[in-house]
Amino acid sequence: MTIANVLLVDDEVPFVEAMTRRLVKRDLEVVAAYSGAGALTELEKKPSIEVVILDVKMPEMDGIDTLREIKRKHPLVEVIMLTGHATIESAIEGMKLGAFDYLMKPSDMDLLLVKVQQAASRKRAQEEKIIEARMKEITSRRI
Repeated sequence: MTIANVLLVDDEVPFVEAMTRRLVKRDLEVVAAYSGAGALTELEKKPSIEVVILDVKMPEMDGIDTLREIKRKHPLVEVIMLTGHATIESAIEGMKLGAFDYLMKPSDMDLLLVKVQQAASRKRAQEEKIIEARMKEITSRRI
């Protein structure tokens, strides 16, 4: 069983290819996208995605704009922001918009894996709560 279903988003193709190989070796299911728009397309195509690892600095639609759209369209999907150009402002903005965490590139692989596992667990727990609430609503109608 895979640890998590992950969407890796970065405009640097060699980085995405190398990171995908490393994550797949560690039992993660990985889908790649090379832009913010591509990330949104992949999320529509693959509702099983639990965690997005998202680069902050990308041309056209940057990571903050992409995060904003992900949270608007897929509010339960957890997003880990990844950047080589961290600023306090972008970290604060990302966290305000609902990012799960914010890591520097190159990220320690063990730390990234822990964050992905935590993010996937959080998404699954939120989904379970929603299902429980719906079940209570359905059963209360029968009474």
